[in-house]
Amino acid sequence: MLYIVPTPIGNLEDITLRALRILKEVDCVLAEDTRKTGFLLAQFNIKKPLVSFYEHNEIEKIPWVIEELKAGKSIALVSSAGTPTVSDPGYKLVRECRKEALAVTSLPGASSVITALAVSSLPRDKFVFLGYLARKRGERTKLLEKIKTWEVTSIFLESPFRVVSALKTLREVLGNRRVTIAREMTKKFEEVFEGTLEEGLTHFSKHTPKGEFVIVVDRENGL
Repeated sequence: MLYIVPTPIGNLEDITLRALRILKEVDCVLAEDTRKTGFLLAQFNIKKPLVSFYEHNEIEKIPWVIEELKAGKSIALVSSAGTPTVSDPGYKLVRECRKEALAVTSLPGASSVITALAVSSLPRDKFVFLGYLARKRGERTKLLEKIKTWEVTSIFLESPFRVVSALKTLREVLGNRRVTIAREMTKKFEEVFEGTLEEGLTHFSKHTPKGEFVIVVDRENGL
């Protein structure tokens, strides 16, 4: 069995009892960052072999993982934080497991996307997750022009180094829509900003952005 195991996005208390049990029972753990995962396991006195499994070695490691699963091993897949395969490595492994008729299950758990959406006051009956905006301005604009008329709340991830630039592009293409900007969620310095894109741009231009960001944008320009 391949277990997709979510880990906390900040607060260690957010790990589930089931996740701890699975991590104790599996034969090994595939980890996007073995150092971070090693620290997490140590906090709960779990000792398991860690196998590096990240974006740049995923393809070469998949055959080995498939053979281990075929041999009857149980393996857990974890990312640096949150739910694996969501803007993280792993979906190619799941695809190969499906091809080989190998069992895969996912545990429910922490997700920065859902956590930000839950704390937002924006509509959430229909929403679309679009991951990280492209680095190139032209590519960002092209995507935003495409979704401009979609009647759904849009969710993006962004780094502290590009969040101001991303907010500028969102404002220019989508108009001055309402927005929820969340960072450092579940951590000591958690911040949830709500206002317009213009107000968010002003705020984070004045305050040095820190931490990973989730940006939730309203479905329409109703201002």
